[in-house]
Amino acid sequence: MRFKQIILTVFAMLTPVLASAQSTYPSVSPTATYTDDNGVETVTSSAFQGQAPLSVLFCANPQNVEGLSPVYEWHFRRHGEAKDMMVRYEQDTEYTFTQAGETYVTLVFRPDPADEAVDSTTITVTISESKLVMPNAFSPNDDGRNDEYQAKEYQSLVEFHAYIFNRWGQKLYEWTNPAKGYGWDGKYNGTPVKDGVYYVLVKARGADGIEYNIRKDVNLLRGYIKNE
Repeated sequence: MRFKQIILTVFAMLTPVLASAQSTYPSVSPTATYTDDNGVETVTSSAFQGQAPLSVLFCANPQNVEGLSPVYEWHFRRHGEAKDMMVRYEQDTEYTFTQAGETYVTLVFRPDPADEAVDSTTITVTISESKLVMPNAFSPNDDGRNDEYQAKEYQSLVEFHAYIFNRWGQKLYEWTNPAKGYGWDGKYNGTPVKDGVYYVLVKARGADGIEYNIRKDVNLLRGYIKNE
């Protein structure tokens, strides 16, 4: 009975010591910071999906490494590949994803160069397949609806260049960003053009390697008002 009490007393004395040692042990908590499809900056430590080009900042977030010489290894490996596509050795690293599919980003951490790896965490980044749909009409009448000719749907485009021509082949406008705010407002040199049929030519490339060569009519209809 006496021996059991001694064991319990020793264990009670060691418990806070062990807890303190564990709380001060070198470690990392990797996170990924990126801007999602809605324009919101997001920080996550879990798998996530986005569209190319997607710039991501990976942070190791080390704890209790004061006085040490920690080693960080960021391994980037594409799904289905047997070897890493690259390895980086900084505490925090930024990479822009331009290929569709899954990429596994694994942080291997060692508190000291002589130590074995003590921590390994993987964040999976999935880049969606590409898509591009251009509309055949718009109504730049300043009613706040469809006032700009732009991509109707798009995702994971790594290259984009669009041109607007009139019926005589004269170039009226060009732009290189499919996002809202960069399209054609129905003007040439600041002056509204007449209602009628114009032509769009789009050359683009998706993160999945798909090439887009779109040629189609564009109906400019200022008098069109969409019913509620």
